[in-house]
Order: sequence, then C-alpha cells, then structure tokens
Amino acid sequence: MIAKFEIEYVIHPQHNHRVDTHRTDDPVEAEDFLMNLLIVGARISAIKHEGAELEAGQADRMLRVAAERLASRLLGRSLDLDSVQVKHRFGFAA
Repeated sequence: MIAKFEIEYVIHPQHNHRVDTHRTDDPVEAEDFLMNLLIVGARISAIKHEGAELEAGQADRMLRVAAERLASRLLGRSLDLDSVQVKHRFGFAA
C-alpha cells in the first residue's frame, strides 16, 4: 500500500548525497516533518501525494504552512507569547 505522503530529502546536503524518504498517511505529521527538515537545513527533493509528485504550487503551500508554524513556534518561545498573541501581533496561525 502506498503511503499518502512521501517526502524525499537529503540531510547535510553539502556532505551527503543519499536521498531518504519519510512516509506517512497523516498530513499534520507530514507538515511536522517538513518543519524539522527546515530547522536542520535539509534539502527537500520532492513531496509526493499517493505516489505522484505534488505540483509546485501545492508543495509550496505545504512548505509555507510548515514555515509559518515554525515561525509561530519560535516567536512564541522567544518572546514568551501564547498562540493568540503571536497571531494578533504577527498574523501567524496558531
């Protein structure tokens, strides 16, 4: 059975060329995994849905959501704000 989401990535792309794949059926878990890849600076090669690579706009939307969630989390932690305050001050969803 094909996983609903597959994310192909390279950890430490400046030193490594091995492409790994993370598979999940949960879209929230996929976004969480993308957040972690953004944190460590991994190269994201492809985001697939049910075996087919997402179009650029769809992949960009997933990455944007992951980046906004990450920014929201970092702002909240650094400024000691709750999610409502982060949304009000910066416009990022909780």
